[in-house]
Amino acid sequence: MNSEIEGKSSYPPRIGDKAPAFSARATTGPVKLEDFRGQWVILFSHPADFTPVCTSEFVALARKADEFAKRDCALMALSIDTLFSHFAWLRLIRDRFDIEVRFPVIEDPTMVIANAYGMSMPGDADNFGVRSTYFIDPQGVIRAMTCYPPNVGRSIPEMLRILDALQAADATAGLTPADWKKGQPMLSPPVESLDDVFAAEHAGDWFWQERK
Repeated sequence: MNSEIEGKSSYPPRIGDKAPAFSARATTGPVKLEDFRGQWVILFSHPADFTPVCTSEFVALARKADEFAKRDCALMALSIDTLFSHFAWLRLIRDRFDIEVRFPVIEDPTMVIANAYGMSMPGDADNFGVRSTYFIDPQGVIRAMTCYPPNVGRSIPEMLRILDALQAADATAGLTPADWKKGQPMLSPPVESLDDVFAAEHAGDWFWQERK
């Protein structure tokens, strides 16, 4: 089965856009993004199999897979390598690091999915130049994106922190401040009434209020 994209767009998706729907072969069997509707999905690209930084990420993600599962979030990896290359790489990871990668690793040899997401540009002939990550909510909307260069690995704690922040903000209609971690106070959205601004006890209270 070749990778397929539904409803192709002429521009890469941005935060707030629907994630491009796709179907493809993966290490766990055929995968359709629509089958994951109703739960969070983190879709991330890696430049190539059998590369040191990517290997370190997959080991770290496999070891934290339960943490993502607790948050009702599915991990999904993508590269232009073939399915059989993925199989060989995951076997090596298991034998070398004593950890099994059980989340789907998608093949995208024609770069159809990569181009649709803006992970690579039409006309690129080889591996992705960046490590892109897309946080997709249960309604299929892209809520956050990160991008790393090939020589810098992702921070798995930061991936979990972003997911926690998005879920907390949705659950409470609140805001998460800088360096926020799960369980810490959030912020309230600023008021939108001049009467409330003038009625605030202190000058900054109308836009800065911590939630306990």
